[in-house]
Amino acid sequence: MPRVKRGTTANKKRRAILKQTKGFRWDRKSKERAAKEALLHAGTNAYRGRKEKKRTYRRLWQVQLGAALRQRDISYSRFIDMMKKKDCQLDRKVLAEIAQKHPEVFDTIVKAMQA
Repeated sequence: MPRVKRGTTANKKRRAILKQTKGFRWDRKSKERAAKEALLHAGTNAYRGRKEKKRTYRRLWQVQLGAALRQRDISYSRFIDMMKKKDCQLDRKVLAEIAQKHPEVFDTIVKAMQA
């Protein structure tokens, strides 16, 4: 009977896991058991990280807007309240970018909200 070599599927699986953990530190990049464990944790952290990123950016936009509005003698909370009352559809991301890159346009927006 001819000899049957086995393990191609297992080797393929092992190579795929190690390929995913390329760039990890210590044994987690080269040893299958450690790599599997690292991938499990990396997956959960990546999911959580995507949610956290949205929170941190929103906080950044709020700080940027607050700084721009303080220069114009108006508080952030008062400005957001005026925006809601005037039913303005500009979000914090856009407003923060306008405040940074186009301050003259931002001035007109603030004046329009105060009027």
